[in-house]
Amino acid sequence: MNVEEFRKYGKEVIDYICEYGSNIEERDVAPTLDPGYLKKLLPADAPQSPESFKDVLEDFEQKIMPGVVHWNHPKFFAYFPSGNSFPSVLGDLLSSAIGSIGFSWASCPAAAELETIVMNWYAKALGLPKAFISDAPGSTGGGALQGSASECVLVSLITARARAINELKGHTSVHDSVFLPNLIAYASREAHSSVEKATKMALVKLRIIDADERGRMRVDLLQQAIQNDVNAGLTPFFVVATVGTTGGCAFDDISEIGKVCRQVSSIWLHVDGAYAGNSFILPEMRVFSAGLEYADSFNTNPNKLLLTNFDASALWVRDVMVLKSALNVNPLYLRHEHINGVDYRHYGIPLSRRFRALKLWFVFRTYGVKGLQEYIRNHMVLAKKFEMLVRKDERFEVRNDVHLGLVCFRMRTGDEPNHLLLAQINHSGRMHMTPAKFNGRYVIRFCVTYEHATEKDILDAWSQIKGFAEEILRDVQLEISSAPTTPETERTSSEPVGPVSGKPPIKKKLTRTKSLRFSFTRSISREQFQSQSEHLMDGCTPILVVDPKTIQQNFQQATEDNQNNNNTKLKDISDVDTDEASN
Repeated sequence: MNVEEFRKYGKEVIDYICEYGSNIEERDVAPTLDPGYLKKLLPADAPQSPESFKDVLEDFEQKIMPGVVHWNHPKFFAYFPSGNSFPSVLGDLLSSAIGSIGFSWASCPAAAELETIVMNWYAKALGLPKAFISDAPGSTGGGALQGSASECVLVSLITARARAINELKGHTSVHDSVFLPNLIAYASREAHSSVEKATKMALVKLRIIDADERGRMRVDLLQQAIQNDVNAGLTPFFVVATVGTTGGCAFDDISEIGKVCRQVSSIWLHVDGAYAGNSFILPEMRVFSAGLEYADSFNTNPNKLLLTNFDASALWVRDVMVLKSALNVNPLYLRHEHINGVDYRHYGIPLSRRFRALKLWFVFRTYGVKGLQEYIRNHMVLAKKFEMLVRKDERFEVRNDVHLGLVCFRMRTGDEPNHLLLAQINHSGRMHMTPAKFNGRYVIRFCVTYEHATEKDILDAWSQIKGFAEEILRDVQLEISSAPTTPETERTSSEPVGPVSGKPPIKKKLTRTKSLRFSFTRSISREQFQSQSEHLMDGCTPILVVDPKTIQQNFQQATEDNQNNNNTKLKDISDVDTDEASN
């Protein structure tokens, strides 16, 4: 493709993007296709000869788009927001066009220096402690943009592990791996599953701490677990606190957790604020950031709540030298004479780094801090509106404290009717939501994500949800509400129940298999379920549901197998043989 062709088709792609954004409501929010659909539409081998770019674009619309989940759809209420704003897209476009790989200051001075400046802008906008801001007087800290929150957690854990091992080994020449069995990390049961994944990759143990009824880490249990491990001769080295858990957007008490961590010098406190950490840009939300002065590291994702498209995750550390010493590899071909320049290859896992700061710079300059604040506050208002609608209907309950854009709700029934409700919502293609296990109960996560969301989007969604629920609730006994309530949101018995709208049409009847699939669950045996119960479960992890029919089938099959095995083993054994064996 030459320059003129790029100019022509580049404009067409921009026009396509604009048309897509303007008319996205005309598309189903998510496909109802089965796995393997695309293999039937595309050839098995790459083309030997060049094809027309026009044909490529046509195939994109006709074959790729039908399999896309539209995260920027007004009726997409799943996961957390995908900040795909136009300024961010344009910044990313320029980053791709430049194509520089900013692993060191020398490889792209602008990328290195802009990242430092933008990370300081970001930290100041969130009101972070000065220890995380590289240009603050006396600070030894700073930040870097990573690919994801999972990377931020892993980088922090590896840094904490290196620091703890250095303290344990002292001046000896013992290999680092000798100390791995001694190291213990801690996280709340509501923490993101990336914490568990990081401990697996780092070959260290993870101690899971139970949460209270509002999804917050039990600080008393954390303190007890740490003390027990210290008494057993183990080394607590890493604690993860979460502000805005994935399952229910709960905020751990950083101050109390921080005080516990300070009692053991080997502990590194990391605060994961992937979604809700961005809300600290609002002064009224900084009550939840109290205690960050205890943290050794903090991460948040501008690609979740600051209108910056993926990938972009911010990680700040209190001591940059500790981070760099854990990850520093300095071969001759990467060295340069500018020792005062920042080499961001020492701040993360990969050597190669994209010019991520560019899109974040575009977003800050185009929206300004005030514009970003207005965007977040709109999500908060709309979530409160949805919470109010749910609480006014006595057949439903809200299970979480609604602080930002996430509302966890359910029908006041058993789990199975709620599985069916979510399955019908998702199978309709008109809305998209995900489940979570919050405080031991299956809930449906409704998260405001659309940049330009309005009250009408919320009212329409609630009307459709009630329509789907109407038929399900006809033959289901309601439970007495057990959800934690707050004084300002408790419903009085005199409030009327809202009218139920007609049920939105379902494209085709849901089979039992499809019901499980569209409620993001899968049937497993009781043994498998119990073996999974100690793992971290978040709003993006498939919920493991024990299906009574499957259990019954498994028991029947096991009984038959057992009988067959016994008959085979005992076929050639006489009574005398059996008696001798028993003696």
